[in-house]
Amino acid sequence: MVGEGTASRPRTVSWLATFLYATVLAAGLYSDLARVCPASAPRTAGFVGALLVLAAFEPVERRLYGARTPRGQAIALLALRSGLFVLVSALDCAGTARSLFLLIPFIGYFTLGRRAGYALAALCLGAVVLALSARPGWHTDSEGISDLLMFCIGLVFAIAMAAVAHREDTARARAEGLLAELADSHRRLRGYAGQVAELATAAERNRLARDIHDDVGHHLTVISVQLEKAAAFRDLDPGAADRALADARDSARLALEDVRRSVGSLRTPDETFSLAGALAALAERLRGGGFGVTLDIRGEESGYGGTALLALYHAAQEGLTNACRHAAADQATVRVRLAEREASLLIADEGRGFTPGPSGGFGIQGMRERLEMVGGSLLIDSGPGRGTRVNATVPAGGGHGRG
Repeated sequence: MVGEGTASRPRTVSWLATFLYATVLAAGLYSDLARVCPASAPRTAGFVGALLVLAAFEPVERRLYGARTPRGQAIALLALRSGLFVLVSALDCAGTARSLFLLIPFIGYFTLGRRAGYALAALCLGAVVLALSARPGWHTDSEGISDLLMFCIGLVFAIAMAAVAHREDTARARAEGLLAELADSHRRLRGYAGQVAELATAAERNRLARDIHDDVGHHLTVISVQLEKAAAFRDLDPGAADRALADARDSARLALEDVRRSVGSLRTPDETFSLAGALAALAERLRGGGFGVTLDIRGEESGYGGTALLALYHAAQEGLTNACRHAAADQATVRVRLAEREASLLIADEGRGFTPGPSGGFGIQGMRERLEMVGGSLLIDSGPGRGTRVNATVPAGGGHGRG
């Protein structure tokens, strides 16, 4: 709906006004040529000049103000047009110039608002009635009454055309706005798609990095320990050295299998994973390297997803690997409690300990990321000379996905 402020001025106004100017000009010149009224060069020149000035308003106004003319300028231009309409009507012998007054409410509808258009239509009708009433016996003059009726019909059509043109212009502007918004949304969606792809790539890289660090890094640590044991017992106990070499080969094979699983993304939500079995195998491998592990597992795994259990397993793997590699501890205790609402994992060693940083190394960061992905948490309590306590928790019911 057109408001009371500056309104949109569609091209319909320009071409309709230009058409009327051309029609009035042609009718007036024909009247001069047909000698309808006495020939007068000054009158004809003024008539043609006023119409040319009116025709020049359209491109000049559009060039100055575009589709929207400020209210003050719109009032001034409409007043100037009205004055020129009066001048052209006074110089016109054909009588067609009176149709120009229909442009006053038509143009006012767009430049000043709907209510202004209605008010101007009423003013124009009143002016015509006043002009006719000044003529004696006008109410019995059939030609005058016919002109008045035709002017009324013209006003109705002018207002109706203005309303239709405004609705079409509004609909077109709305459609253009929607198209612009759609194009902008499309551009943003493409940007979001690129960001999603980058985030997915980064997430997959982080997952592979965690898998390589947790799995391959652990097995390499075990291999290193076993090879050191084999070298130390080569002369003293060849049998123990051979067993250490065999354990190192087993760890290398397991490391290769883990690499294949990580690179091939073979972990699926349907893969069966047993936390108790995996922890028992982990403890057995570490015991083969001379590192003692005590397991204490209580509760049922059925209420937990494979990803959540795998996150606990990797936390145990990283904690035991650090205890074996860095803490100079001989043994560690692993306690698992699978409760109804939450599963907890505690790893305790009596090694030399360390001072936890704000984020920790890559291994601790990987543990924390895995646990947070399934809604879990990680707490580390350690200090120089007092050992390390690693406490990991995951909620029940979550983590049904790939690790």
